[in-house]
Amino acid sequence: MLLLLFVINCVHFFHLPDLRDVELFPFLVNRFMFSSALELITLDLTILLNKNDGSWLILLELGFVLLLIIHSCVASLSDNSCAANSQMAGSVDVLIHDSGINGAMKLLPEDFNPIAFIQDLVPPIIRENDIGNGEDQNSTENGERKIVLGKNIHTMSLEITEPDIDDEVTGEREAYMASVLARYKKFLTERTKYHLGYPFNLDFDYNALSQLQHFSINNLGDPFIESNYGVHSRQFEVGVLDWFARLWELEKNEYRGYITNCGTEGNLHGILVGREVLPDGILYASQESHYSVFKAARMYRMECVKINTLCSGEIDCDDFKTKLLCHKDKPAIVNVNIGTTVKGAADDLDLVIQKLEDAGFSHDRFYIHCDGALFGLMLPFVKRAPKVSFKKPIGSVSVSGHKFVGCPMPCGVQITRLEHVKALSRNVEYLASRDATIMGSRNGHAPIFLWYTLNRKGYGGFQKEVQKCLRNAHYLKDRLVDAGIGAILNELSSTVVFERPHDEEFVHRWQLACQGNIAHVVVMPNITIEKLDHFLNELVQKRAEWFQDGKSQPYCIASDVGQKNCLCSLHRLLAFSLKR
Repeated sequence: MLLLLFVINCVHFFHLPDLRDVELFPFLVNRFMFSSALELITLDLTILLNKNDGSWLILLELGFVLLLIIHSCVASLSDNSCAANSQMAGSVDVLIHDSGINGAMKLLPEDFNPIAFIQDLVPPIIRENDIGNGEDQNSTENGERKIVLGKNIHTMSLEITEPDIDDEVTGEREAYMASVLARYKKFLTERTKYHLGYPFNLDFDYNALSQLQHFSINNLGDPFIESNYGVHSRQFEVGVLDWFARLWELEKNEYRGYITNCGTEGNLHGILVGREVLPDGILYASQESHYSVFKAARMYRMECVKINTLCSGEIDCDDFKTKLLCHKDKPAIVNVNIGTTVKGAADDLDLVIQKLEDAGFSHDRFYIHCDGALFGLMLPFVKRAPKVSFKKPIGSVSVSGHKFVGCPMPCGVQITRLEHVKALSRNVEYLASRDATIMGSRNGHAPIFLWYTLNRKGYGGFQKEVQKCLRNAHYLKDRLVDAGIGAILNELSSTVVFERPHDEEFVHRWQLACQGNIAHVVVMPNITIEKLDHFLNELVQKRAEWFQDGKSQPYCIASDVGQKNCLCSLHRLLAFSLKR
């Protein structure tokens, strides 16, 4: 009987994970084995007290179990020691996993931050002749990810591990995931307070739509044609498209469009339609166009001519005409910016059309795509702003849904003339529909979010928000100049451009978008005067610290915004001497 007990306990032991591999030995299993060992000891002591024969075998088993207990304790102490020496040391109540499929769950600190700002950085590692040697091109020799552009932000990885056998009983994994998500929500709430540099409207409430998150809604193919896939939101999508078609003055029976997965897709689609209509056309875009425009040129292998810009960021139409005349033998596909990425400048659409006509291009030899990512939805509500309208000879307009509208997921709206999109549309038997989109599956939730917001706000609501943004942008620009900080604000824009802060941690804290010596704040509906005052006060205080030793000086931004808008030491002196 004792021999049978010994065999059973040995089988029980050898079917557990290998104890020698501490990193693959979960903390929960340690506790489980510790408990099992105590049970064995209790059983063996009972046998001894009853004075049964075979005491030598029982003593051997007790020694065997004792070794098991010691090993488990050592493994646990090793794990705790590693956690104490990590960068995330502190009081712990949440678990995090090490690398590996069956990685051990470790403890998260109270101040857990999924995206940590690291002060002491490993210098960028540039290795030559690595291509094609079978190594991971995104990793360095010590396992760290390469720093691509000199950025000082490292993204932490929350590893995914395989569930343990007893997870459903203990509930440890569910508690771990709930704790991570709770802390992530806290992190998002905090970062949202310091969000100034990117054009996202964070002022929204979609709790009423939470009931729809239980459905997989997919808008495959053409939104105007039903397909065999029934779980869709095409009725909402077409309603949104009709709203934007009215905004840009195009009749229902004269347009086609769809809700894209992002703003870039709108540019990719608009330029693709232009290329299909004019296969040998040359793409013209100002040098301050969004990078997705040049991405489209590379993807479609199109010849692309970059046009110079004015200090404001607006396209230089004289340079545009000069370059048109150099390529007069080929049609023109033109990207017109309704708000540039960095300076928020709107190209003069009417002047662009005039230059095309002056250069001898008839309307059938040019195609204009209007990139209205942000301001495509703002300018229609400004009385004195030039109109973006399909009554003019334009081919397509795109706008982002996650920017001014405030959709919580990236999306966009693309509107094209029906006569043009026919060149792209194809029958798809698999869908029992037609398709002229770029992507296959499209987010079916996004049209519902857009439809919900457009219905709640209407034209009047958007007009009020636009006016508020423009007022607050002027307030910020004036306060910056009053504080001796060079800044500009284009007419009809809510993007305030100013000298780049000297401290990258300050840039990261306020999530500022920077390019060269300039940075910008995009004033959106969620940006209040109180938040701008907080930013301004902190910026003025920090500048006093940066420049107090006299060694550092404000950046010169004359080449970016013009001499009269630059308040660096040199241009202050020049301005003073001119006044005298």
